[in-house]
Amino acid sequence: MQITVKGRDIFAATGGTRFDTKLPTVIFIHGASLDHSCWPLQSRWFAWHGYGVLAIDLPGHGRSAGPALESVDEMADCVVDLLEAVGAVRPVLVGHSMGAAVALEVAARLGGGAGKLALLGVSEAIPVHPALLADALERPEQACLSMTAWGHGPAGHVGGNRAPGMWMIGGAVRLFGAAAAGVLHTDLKACDDWKTGPQAAAKVTCPTLFLLGGRDRMTPARSARKLAAMISGSRVQIIDKSGHMLMSEAPDETLDALVAFVTGD
Repeated sequence: MQITVKGRDIFAATGGTRFDTKLPTVIFIHGASLDHSCWPLQSRWFAWHGYGVLAIDLPGHGRSAGPALESVDEMADCVVDLLEAVGAVRPVLVGHSMGAAVALEVAARLGGGAGKLALLGVSEAIPVHPALLADALERPEQACLSMTAWGHGPAGHVGGNRAPGMWMIGGAVRLFGAAAAGVLHTDLKACDDWKTGPQAAAKVTCPTLFLLGGRDRMTPARSARKLAAMISGSRVQIIDKSGHMLMSEAPDETLDALVAFVTGD
């Protein structure tokens, strides 16, 4: 569905069913250079089990109008405006990587208005190596290859895709590379500039889950634990075999963790 947010057209996949504001809302927020299609299993499960799902494309990504926003703060403001536009009440926020930083900032802005918060592949900051930033600007194809290599744990590089005939690494390269020119660099710069994770965490009051990959080399679990310690009552769950790309490397385990968290007390 297309949602107009302050004059900007934002696309949100609804999991194959009609979005209903009478149902509890779960919003999925993707990472750098990705789009709504990184949540296929997770978004569809919630959409068919009593939830209103919005797996959004941030501005400039997927089917949403550009340009891409240049900071995590701007992205968070956009998501808050979108939630207001659709009339979502106490939404569950689910974010991955850059999207997790956005979800954290949204939860801080909503305060008691946030239902629950699930952060996947996150850390207290997301510094990006200068060489990767340079490649994203000048050699984006190489940057996509580097991110794919670092984003997957060892198992992801030797097969193991749960969907028969699908190539996990090739699919990731294709998805990273599908973004419009300049979007990857804009996103990585926004990640590198994001320094307010601890301040945002201090404002979060809703139940929070940190779902982390045990083999994540981009946002190591040890860094996420520092952030988790700043949110009272938060829980940390590790998927040992997964790297940074939890939704594709460990789709069933990721879904199980989200279902238990969202549907639990």
